[in-house]
Amino acid sequence: MTKRLAAFLLALLPGLAFAAGDVKLLESNASVNNIASLQRGAAMYMSYCSGCHALGFQRYSRIAKDLELPEELVMDKLVFTDAKIGDHVKVAMDPADGQAWFGKTPPDLSLVARSKPGGPDWVYTFLKSFYVDETRPAGWNNTVLPGSSMPHVLWELQGSQRPIYQEGAAEALPVIERLEMASPGSMSAQEYDAAIRDLTNFLTYVGEPAAIKRTSMGVWVILFLAAFTFLAWLLKHEYWRDVH
Repeated sequence: MTKRLAAFLLALLPGLAFAAGDVKLLESNASVNNIASLQRGAAMYMSYCSGCHALGFQRYSRIAKDLELPEELVMDKLVFTDAKIGDHVKVAMDPADGQAWFGKTPPDLSLVARSKPGGPDWVYTFLKSFYVDETRPAGWNNTVLPGSSMPHVLWELQGSQRPIYQEGAAEALPVIERLEMASPGSMSAQEYDAAIRDLTNFLTYVGEPAAIKRTSMGVWVILFLAAFTFLAWLLKHEYWRDVH
């Protein structure tokens, strides 16, 4: 009875499930300048995430252009609906079905890497922090977002994890100390980390597509400012030479 009550309370108060929501985020080392990583991340997103989560601010044509992919390849490998190359990335799933299956309509992820505290690190840590929880309708829970209705769609790749609870914690409010692997997936830990980093990179790019050009131009802007500063110093030195 006590365990059932605890599960019910945790469902109502998801922020209490993991040390009151105080989770240390892992470093994602996200970079939008790695085009190969963005390409792999796009393929992974479309294969595993796009069935439920839209990217309403992103068009397939922009993905093709920024990720240096032929539009024909994008349409053949990354589009699984009747969308056209100029359309936004939407899902075929009816919102009402999402509400019925998950308790709420799966959110648009266009800005997830910008809106969450910790940004890309939050996304990266979230995707590594699912664990088996039979008290949840989907059978999964997450230490970063306790009570999440999202199932672990990548479990076949990562495998399944089980929680190890902190000793001495109150039985009514167990605190998860760490997660350990219960059964392996098709990927090694290193391979899964790399795949999740690619996916995080892609979502970081989607949050600000212009960042690819902005960061690549940043070096040239700094070099220009340095050269201009040097020329300005020479000009000042020439003007004031006779004064001294």
